[in-house]
Amino acid sequence: MRLLLLNGNTDAALTAHMVDLARGVGGGEVEVIGATARFGARYIASRAAAAIAAHAVLDAYAESVVRGGETDAVLIACFGDPGLLALREIAPVPVTGMAEASLLLAAAVGQRMALLTGGAAWVPMLEEFVAAMGFSERVVVRAVAETGDRIARDPEAALEALAAEACAAVERDGVEVVVLGGAGLAGLALRLAPRLPVPVLDSLGCGVRFALALASLGINLRRDQPAEDQSAFAGLGVALSTVLAGARQTRAARS
Repeated sequence: MRLLLLNGNTDAALTAHMVDLARGVGGGEVEVIGATARFGARYIASRAAAAIAAHAVLDAYAESVVRGGETDAVLIACFGDPGLLALREIAPVPVTGMAEASLLLAAAVGQRMALLTGGAAWVPMLEEFVAAMGFSERVVVRAVAETGDRIARDPEAALEALAAEACAAVERDGVEVVVLGGAGLAGLALRLAPRLPVPVLDSLGCGVRFALALASLGINLRRDQPAEDQSAFAGLGVALSTVLAGARQTRAARS
């Protein structure tokens, strides 16, 4: 099975780190292919950066398809899942994101959930994401002051703050499961878990497992849309233009 891991941040070293972790989760029978955004923020930390990342994720997907062909599933490996619904519209394989997957899996573990990430700017953005998924009454969003990219560079320094914020969510909000969310926090759940009285889920691990589960079901998550005019887009990269044209042709054939 082949899994495409798309990092909407432009940090290639972070992509390589997540690919290594994803390979450990997927095991020897899963080939993990990493792709990094060609443009945008080094690490997403604002609405503007997230909006740009949505385009960058589509672009990175198209580049990967043109270079190496389709995979069995796609994982958007940056929290907030920029471009998720748009990519699901054009990809012929299951697509999920770390935030979506970890929320759905956490909902099966506990009634009250906490999303814990780095950077205060993410709190309102993730609250809106949670609301869109219909989980507002079950999820609290918390963040430590350190941004995800700084946590990735020095994870040891962030563990105390993450543990304190997670424990506060348990005590104040009755949280039964904590999701440690964000590309920069990938792999830290195992180190945080001994400090908490509730389960801690790693958003990258959840994303990998959920994407592979969807692929194993043999289902297709693409939503058919009305055929579009061939001149509907301008100024895009060659790969993305090619993939969009192919998606339009497929939709036209079905209409």
